[in-house]
Amino acid sequence: MSHVVIMTAQKVRGMVLRTVQSIPEEVFDIQPAGFNNTIRWNVGHIVNSLERFCAASIPLNSNLPATYNEQYGTGSRPSAWTEAGQSKDELLEQLSAQLNAISEASAEVLETAFPEPVELGPMKLNTVAELINFAVIHEALHLGTIKALAAVTSVK
Repeated sequence: MSHVVIMTAQKVRGMVLRTVQSIPEEVFDIQPAGFNNTIRWNVGHIVNSLERFCAASIPLNSNLPATYNEQYGTGSRPSAWTEAGQSKDELLEQLSAQLNAISEASAEVLETAFPEPVELGPMKLNTVAELINFAVIHEALHLGTIKALAAVTSVK
């Protein structure tokens, strides 16, 4: 099971990397009507979310700036930022570094049960693998938003 979780995480993160690489940075901060955030926010949110999901189980060692949760955490928005978001290159480096760290996670770590289930809304996740699996689903949802934002800003 854990091998499948890692393979899926690698494939989804690979899709995120290819998509982000293909989008010109000049459209990263456009927030079209009907969207809550921007491409830059969605990419930063993916990085920040995986970091927070894995904090107690898989050391990603991403060395994210202290401002990441404030800028990219759930409920944050670019219109409230007091400083600029990270560059496209910085975001790509962080996405790649996290991919490498997740790829190195052992089956033993992934099958580790939490002392108490991690509760995310109505869900109760019991193992590191279940949490990573949720993180991959979350990432895929944001990838869809990134693609939609790119489409409405006329990026092909």
